[in-house]
Amino acid sequence: MTLALSILDLAPIAPGQTPRDSFAGSVALAQTAEKHGYTRVWYAEHHNMPTIASSATSILIAHVAEHTATIRLGAGGIMLPNHSPLTIAEQFGTLAELFPGRIDLGLGRAPGSDQNTARAMRRDPRASDEFPQDVVELQAYLRGESVIPGVQAVPGAGTDVPLYILGSSLFGAQLAAALGLPYAFASHFAPDALHEAIRTYRRDFTPSTQLAEPHVIAGVNVIASDDEADAALQFETTRRARVRSLIARGPGAPDYSDDQIDAFLTTREGQNIANMMRYTAVGTPEKVRAYLEEFAESANADELIIAHQSRDIGDRLRSAALTADAMHAQRPTVPVE
Repeated sequence: MTLALSILDLAPIAPGQTPRDSFAGSVALAQTAEKHGYTRVWYAEHHNMPTIASSATSILIAHVAEHTATIRLGAGGIMLPNHSPLTIAEQFGTLAELFPGRIDLGLGRAPGSDQNTARAMRRDPRASDEFPQDVVELQAYLRGESVIPGVQAVPGAGTDVPLYILGSSLFGAQLAAALGLPYAFASHFAPDALHEAIRTYRRDFTPSTQLAEPHVIAGVNVIASDDEADAALQFETTRRARVRSLIARGPGAPDYSDDQIDAFLTTREGQNIANMMRYTAVGTPEKVRAYLEEFAESANADELIIAHQSRDIGDRLRSAALTADAMHAQRPTVPVE
């Protein structure tokens, strides 16, 4: 079986750039992904994060779809407790009508924000408890089989936009298995339960109208470069940026130096943050390929969704191209003597 490759794009806003710059980068990344044979590109719903521009996820998907032709695009994911199932059915039903056969809908139950932001979004703190029921309601709208009499999604009904359950714990694995949906594990930033969750999903999977056999997508970070030292330097820059984004939020946050960040990384808290990027391939295309093949086998994954973590968009595009070309290349046959 051929391992499918996809991309997770957070629409990052680099220092000195604007959201408009970020959106241009997302278009360029999707075009590169399309050219180099990636299966899909997904965009994640986050809120109140100065370095991430994908908060209005469905609008960004529409924009990128207008500038691409064949690649699948979707949410990885929509944080469903932030929304009514009917609203999401209408949004993604609209996308499916505009771009038939190209739209995916990954669903998560986290807020995608901090508590204050969740409150500003009018999110009900109990909404996560209703996630399984909301998924079923949403799926029914997209099938044209509403569970609420007299209510239908227009557009949406009959589009059958494929659903994916996102998670980083056993909860998502169990739900995806019970509903017979594909399961995407967020091992690119929450690696600890990866293997147990996938074992649970595959063991308990129940076939459904959408999916006859289990399908696992595992997240992994990649920084690929023609030069090993350049890839290593990019990784250190990216890791420091990740730490800064987690420990220095909001107006007036301290501007920590690289030395201060490196010192923090030696602490227990710093090591916990560093562990978020445990599954990261860094290096030349050959090294990245070897890492990804081993990771996919260990995770028992059918598909990898790659977060190309280079800070500069040019480096990110190059990483995407190098990785795909390396993974799709045929290994040389060793003659038998």
